[in-house]
Amino acid sequence: MNSGRDPVTEAGPVRGPRPDLADALERGEIVFFPVCPVELPPHEDLERLRSELPRQLRAKNVSYHPESRRLRGVASRGGLRDAVLDTLTAHGARVRAFLRECMPALTEGWTVGTTSFRPIQERGRGLSAHASNELIHFDAGAYGATDGDRILRFFVNVNPEEDRVWCTKGTFPDVFARYGREAGVANGGALGRGPVDRLRGRLLRAVAKAGLGEAVLADSSPYDRLMRRFHNYMKDTPSFQERDETWREIRFPPFSAWMVLTDMVSHASVSGQHALVDTYILRLAACRHPELAPINILRGGPPPGARGPNITGAGQR
Repeated sequence: MNSGRDPVTEAGPVRGPRPDLADALERGEIVFFPVCPVELPPHEDLERLRSELPRQLRAKNVSYHPESRRLRGVASRGGLRDAVLDTLTAHGARVRAFLRECMPALTEGWTVGTTSFRPIQERGRGLSAHASNELIHFDAGAYGATDGDRILRFFVNVNPEEDRVWCTKGTFPDVFARYGREAGVANGGALGRGPVDRLRGRLLRAVAKAGLGEAVLADSSPYDRLMRRFHNYMKDTPSFQERDETWREIRFPPFSAWMVLTDMVSHASVSGQHALVDTYILRLAACRHPELAPINILRGGPPPGARGPNITGAGQR
């Protein structure tokens, strides 16, 4: 993120295909919408999520899993659970339609992941380091094995009063150039699957087809394990988390939205409560700039001129 200028750039309303937004994501930019471009759930449904779910939480977040058509993370049964399920499935469908419309090429062949609601204040949650959103990291293994495909997340701050606050220390090429060797990921070796990984993948896909859809989330690959090592190094290393010249804060106001490749942009959610989050796995083959993808950075080493992320605005009030 270049210092000395406003990191938020308005790009106008989104109507129809916008390949520039796909390119911005691949370059490691955060595409920001001052007003969410997707119709939000009705006020009463949002109020139910904000007021009732925190008392019924069984996990870090509440998530709808489309591969099994199940809602995870809610303790209660009956009315509340059914209402939350309806709210999340409807919101997820609207986000998918929007992304397909504005980025048809990048979303070709994607895997649709969870639609989640994050009901708890991020600041001071007291989670373990590896589970904490407050520590800067790259996402790894967000939806099972990616094998080098990209992790896209679409966020909406549905808190009516409070900003959601992130911080970042740069994009993958930049962070890898500075810390890859110390983290033990600079010489990753072969990143393709060997016989054991291929066998595990086939078995898990068979189990998923037999009815246990979430079995695919247990899959892994050499690339995903290397990214998890980098993720854990970042969260486990206090010196990495310190503020320096690369550290930047980003504030997302109420009812704004943003999308980002979270395997590309280092990030932490340092404060904020009540956010909707949709996760997708984008095919590397659908990318126009595959040379910028982490798997190819790991294979070839950091490119010259690595830089931090920009924020590209893609909407207006």
